[in-house]
Amino acid sequence: MTKQMFGAQEVADITGMSTAYAFKLIRRLNGELEDKGVLTIPGKVDAAYFGKRVFGGSDALAGVLDVG
Repeated sequence: MTKQMFGAQEVADITGMSTAYAFKLIRRLNGELEDKGVLTIPGKVDAAYFGKRVFGGSDALAGVLDVG
């Protein structure tokens, strides 16, 4: 089962950044989604959108994240 949402610790683990910066990145990505009229959850980011914006596509996460 793949994750639908990532929290700050998961974003930090995937990217190698600090948890504090991961929260900033999540706020930025959620702001972009809100501008498009999408409902967001504070402290969480849509996994597919994260993959698209950070790695250029959600399929890129398959090699980075082992979800199982």
